[in-house]
Amino acid sequence: MSDLTLADWQQRAAELSIEGRAFINGEYVNALSGKTTADINPANGQKLADIACCGPEDAELAIAGARKAYQSGVWSKLPPAERKKVIVRWANLLEEHQQELALLESLDCGKPISDTLYVDSASAINTLRWNGEAVDKVYDEIAPTGPGELGLVTRMPLGVVVAIVPWNFPLATTAWKLGPSLATGNSVILKPASNTPLTALRLAGLAKEAGLPDGVLQVLPGPGGSLGEALSLHMDIDGQTFTGSTPVGKMLMEYSAKSNLKRTFLELGGKSPNIVFADADLDKAAKMAALAIFYNQGETCTAGSRLLVEESIIDEFVAKVAEAAKGHMPGNPLDPNTVMGALIDKKQFDTVEYYVDVATKEGAELVCGGKPAQVVEGGYYYEPTIFKGVRNNMQIAQEEVFGPVLVAIPFKDEADAVAIANDSIYGLACGIWTNNLGRAHRVAAEIEAGSVWVNNYFGGDITVPFGGFKQSGNGRDKSLHAFDDYTELKSTWIDIS
Repeated sequence: MSDLTLADWQQRAAELSIEGRAFINGEYVNALSGKTTADINPANGQKLADIACCGPEDAELAIAGARKAYQSGVWSKLPPAERKKVIVRWANLLEEHQQELALLESLDCGKPISDTLYVDSASAINTLRWNGEAVDKVYDEIAPTGPGELGLVTRMPLGVVVAIVPWNFPLATTAWKLGPSLATGNSVILKPASNTPLTALRLAGLAKEAGLPDGVLQVLPGPGGSLGEALSLHMDIDGQTFTGSTPVGKMLMEYSAKSNLKRTFLELGGKSPNIVFADADLDKAAKMAALAIFYNQGETCTAGSRLLVEESIIDEFVAKVAEAAKGHMPGNPLDPNTVMGALIDKKQFDTVEYYVDVATKEGAELVCGGKPAQVVEGGYYYEPTIFKGVRNNMQIAQEEVFGPVLVAIPFKDEADAVAIANDSIYGLACGIWTNNLGRAHRVAAEIEAGSVWVNNYFGGDITVPFGGFKQSGNGRDKSLHAFDDYTELKSTWIDIS
């Protein structure tokens, strides 16, 4: 798709026009308070744009507009085939602007441009197109009744939904939320993470261009505290969906209980095990183990941050992973050859440094990394870091770092591997590496996780559901199962005798 060089992307970045206003009732507008916040490029610490800082008063305006649009039926009562046309046109517009969206995402997140171009933006396009195409193929039901009765089961939109998305995959995750929620007829208020609002704001303008009626999609940039709380506690919000940290997810559940019991779906943290048996293809497993933790700078909820290795091969295997880690050294995010970019901000950089210090104090052995990388002045870069000699009860093995830090833990046999893997408050994902088919099935069946990947990592596409067990959340993104999150089932029983 692109043969652009680092210099080409830098030139495009210098010429880029960035929209920083909120999107309410079909128009870009300033926050009612007039307040703005600076959006910072993690790659160099420089300001990208001034962004509207919305508050509770903007939330009230957006919610009223979303409710009005919903009740008017301009979108909610549109035939599914007509909603499909708009969403597919929207996906096509994203494709036309794919390089622009990839550049915005890379600048905003510090992610490598090759990832935002070929993974993040491509995923968003496919997600919207798939949901649009799917919605007119989901049928209601007729219950098996006697001849004098008719039982109908119909799927209705929830109403007004709040979608709160994270800073690590803002474009892709936003599409996961907007695709099914809009396809099923809801009005949606999107609150992007306060430090990565750029692609969300651009998506809104493209949605209007595609024909989405005013008020059906509102985008409110602003702080997670005051703005997020106002949205989550509001009595006129029917549902909320969130991807982010487990502590914030718990707060949203509390807000739901304190308000109107709005339906709440959460995709939260993880400390995912990546289990390697001695009979696996060790060279392939080592390369993928490095990718599983260092992809996206380790800022991935499904990152394979706990490497569980059969004790007979642990030294040999960790050495292979350390060698593979050399291919993940940080670079300039706008360089197409870069595979690992910058951490999102100084707070996250400090968090990584804190956990590296914790691991050292706990007695873990540093294999590689463990220090900042010097790439671009003012940016937040950290070397791929691996520890071995780790026990699963250590803090470094139990708490989510959300950075490029891998801990290697030995296990004795299948039962031991499963016990260690499940000894976590989280249950988001798991990798299993073995050439024994029976073992693969046995272990996968015992793992407490929403996604299990055998002889791969990060596998799957839009056709399979994504979400977690335990404190990794509830509900599911992706696939037709996501439609369940954004709809109510109504039973209508008719006497026709």
